[in-house]
Order: sequence, then structure tokens, then C-alpha cells
Amino acid sequence: MEAHDKKHRGISHRSHSACVACGDANPAGLKLRFRKQPDGSVAAAVFCRREVMGYDGLLHGGVAALMLDSAMTNCLFSLGIAAFTAELNIKYKAPVLIGRAAEVSGRLVSDMAPLYVMKAELRQDGNPKVLAEAKFMKNEF
Repeated sequence: MEAHDKKHRGISHRSHSACVACGDANPAGLKLRFRKQPDGSVAAAVFCRREVMGYDGLLHGGVAALMLDSAMTNCLFSLGIAAFTAELNIKYKAPVLIGRAAEVSGRLVSDMAPLYVMKAELRQDGNPKVLAEAKFMKNEF
């Protein structure tokens, strides 16, 4: 595989191909493509399409939570760790508009294996709209 292909392929995990957030094999999925950043975090561009709307013109809050959870999961994948969400706390700061681009990112805060503390954010127009903090437990099977 050429370096260019690796750069644009994104992060993946063998047991996640049908994931509704980031899996290639799910035709109804969001197909988020996370890329590792120089600081060790991961980020993905997303277009907030009409199919994921809650209130008129606004991204559904549950879909925002799904995106943030996926960012943190993919950050762990980028570190070679498969883990389950054990606790997820979401803070909605401002509405996320439909029909607009956004970016979702996730990072590791603390590694206390088998427990990992993570943070994520969903930004639109450069402004943080939804924040998350979570604890993940290592997948032992």
C-alpha cells in the first residue's frame, strides 16, 4: 500500500466494520473517517446531513453523542486499544446546524489500563458545540 493510501484510509478496527458511526460496511452509517493528529488525538470531518436531524434544522443530540463516542473509540483504536464505553457524559453548549460541515475529535486524558479516561468535542464554524467526557474499559475478548 502506498503512503498516500495509508494517509487517506483512516483508522479502522477489524471488529468495527459495521459500526453505525465509522464502519465501511454499514450502508446506513455515518462513515466517519478519523485521522490521527500530531498531538495524538483523532479528528474527522462530518457533514451534518438532513437524515440525522432532530428539531428542524438541528443535529439530533443522540447523533452528536454517537459521533463523540466514536471519536474517543477511534482514538483508542489509534493506540492499539479496543475498549467499551463504561460511562459517557455529554455537555450540549450550542445547537449544531444541519446542512453544514463540522469536526469531531477525541483524545486520551488518562491511561489507567484497563480503564481509559477520554474527552471529545464536536465543533462547527470553529466553535465547540458539544463536549464529552467518558471512561472506557479495555475489551478483554
